[in-house]
Amino acid sequence: MNQASACAPIQVRIELGERSYPILIGGGLLDQAQTFAGLPRASQALIVTNTTVAPLYAQRLQAVLQAQYGRVHVVALPDGEEYKDWQTLNQIFDALLAQACDRKTVLFALGGGVVGDMTGFAAASYMRGVPFVQVPTTLLAQVDSSVGGKTAINHPLGKNMIGAFYQPQRVVCDLDTLKTLPERELSAGLAEVIKYGPIADMALLDWLEQNMQALRAREPAALAHAVRRSCEIKALVVGQDERESGLRAILNFGHTFGHAIEAGLGYGHWLHGEGVGCGMVMAATLSQRLGLVDAAFVQRLRVLIEQAGLPVVGPQLDAQDNAGRYLALMRVDKKAEAGEIRFVVIEKPGQAGVRGAPDALVREVIDACCLRQ
Repeated sequence: MNQASACAPIQVRIELGERSYPILIGGGLLDQAQTFAGLPRASQALIVTNTTVAPLYAQRLQAVLQAQYGRVHVVALPDGEEYKDWQTLNQIFDALLAQACDRKTVLFALGGGVVGDMTGFAAASYMRGVPFVQVPTTLLAQVDSSVGGKTAINHPLGKNMIGAFYQPQRVVCDLDTLKTLPERELSAGLAEVIKYGPIADMALLDWLEQNMQALRAREPAALAHAVRRSCEIKALVVGQDERESGLRAILNFGHTFGHAIEAGLGYGHWLHGEGVGCGMVMAATLSQRLGLVDAAFVQRLRVLIEQAGLPVVGPQLDAQDNAGRYLALMRVDKKAEAGEIRFVVIEKPGQAGVRGAPDALVREVIDACCLRQ
């Protein structure tokens, strides 16, 4: 039994009044009936997973849920960001309707951010809302996308543009599932851990600099701390601003640039965390050029992102006008207001804000941070 499996699960609570719920963090949670005790009762449950995760964990989750729900069905979606669309979403609805699932049916999202987002959106939409549980199996999903109730699918013109705020009943972060995570996916998840430092907790940034090697080696104690602290920060922010009317927007540090990279290259070419990692370098550079942080801070962040195994130089999205292509894609960002792009910037280390910036300055930043032709 490893360190994570040896202790009782860590609990972090999302405080949202009657929609409050716990995040359970620990090893071996997937196989324990207690992990899923107290959830809404129903005669049926549906596990939504993907073709990569299903052979690893679907049968185990199905077995532990069988005692609680009479019939537990499984639908395995194709794996990848490029499948986060209407057509794939319909596969979930097809499964629910084929089994005559009613409005008490509980959905379980078993997988990474794509599975979690799509299952949440399906749960929000099916019969105008059925309960769902997040069982994230990637680091990125455990520290970010499974927590807070943001659900969505992509549109060819913009990432996560069609969705709903819909909170899960529970989030179950079994750290043992990270053992089967490909190296590239682990690095992608580290991007979402790193972001919490500059926006909210410089002590976490210090800790990450000292423990990056342990995290990449998947040491259970290091992973447990990273997931716990990330969830604590996100819980605090979501508890104050559930629907991203203000404070919650800071959680998108690096995402405006990162989403442009993902959409511009074609979904799935870069992983979401890779776009965010590179996007944080761009957003920090913009913060510096706005006079908010110094060059040493930007360099410190760049080095850490690189140590996590993430790209720090942006790709060319257009041979003729690369910066123009980035700007066009960023104008469809959800934070944009009346066509003006709103960027999450670092006001000072450990504190973020949202503000606009002149196109000319943003162009300079993109040119400075991207590959030359």
